[in-house]
Amino acid sequence: MPLRSHIPMTHSNRRRVAALIKGLDRVLVAYSGGIDSTLVLRIAHEQLGSHAVAVTAVSASLAHSDLLEAQDIAREIGVQHVRLESSETDDPRYRKNDPQRCYFCKTNVYQTLIGYAGREGYSWILDGTNADDLGDHRPGLRAAREHGVRSPLQEAGMGKEEIRAWAHELGLSNWNRPANACLSSRIPYGSEVTPEKLAQIEGAEAALRGLGFREFRVRHHDQVARIEVSKDELSRAVEESEPITRAMKNAGFLYATLDLAGFRSGSMNEALKKK
Repeated sequence: MPLRSHIPMTHSNRRRVAALIKGLDRVLVAYSGGIDSTLVLRIAHEQLGSHAVAVTAVSASLAHSDLLEAQDIAREIGVQHVRLESSETDDPRYRKNDPQRCYFCKTNVYQTLIGYAGREGYSWILDGTNADDLGDHRPGLRAAREHGVRSPLQEAGMGKEEIRAWAHELGLSNWNRPANACLSSRIPYGSEVTPEKLAQIEGAEAALRGLGFREFRVRHHDQVARIEVSKDELSRAVEESEPITRAMKNAGFLYATLDLAGFRSGSMNEALKKK
């Protein structure tokens, strides 16, 4: 993903992020391995040293490949990485999968992190929410505020493009990694979240990754896998329809469809906008 030339050259937002984190004493970073939380972690490590630690909540909704990548990047930064088991998939309100699913997920995760922070003497929990996140349907943000979680990037007014530019300058290996989300986000609202569906999605997406696709989602519509790939990969997806179809069937789907609108983050929220 190339950097655009119109990124502001001012470093005032960067200074605000660093100063905010520096004043927080001892922090946990809610760390997914995505670029936003990685940048927060990198700056926290720079400002606070061993008083900053990465914490990843592990459950069936986190793809194993994402966990491995998060571990590798934390190792690159040189920061302690703690894995905590979270239990959002045990919550019937989460499994119900209404439009507030992320609220129940993040409530569980933050309660888990708060418990760890209290036991280990950490004063604050930070996340990677940025200024561009405020315009979408994100009930998890409400859970963050209710639990006192701080969002340095958002508080400093820093958006995605500026984040990637800063991460690139810092040499973070995932600076241009496509945006990702938990596996549950691939299941339509109103369709129950189950470990079996999450495993299907994880296997199907691993297969697409193995075929060389870079930016994609496999949306779970019962027996149908609705595949989104970036628009510049649509023609290749058509050409490779046979191995893709075979991979989806191996993952447990009966049918495979290609979404001609291409990949778009949060496409499951499109149904909410029509109501």
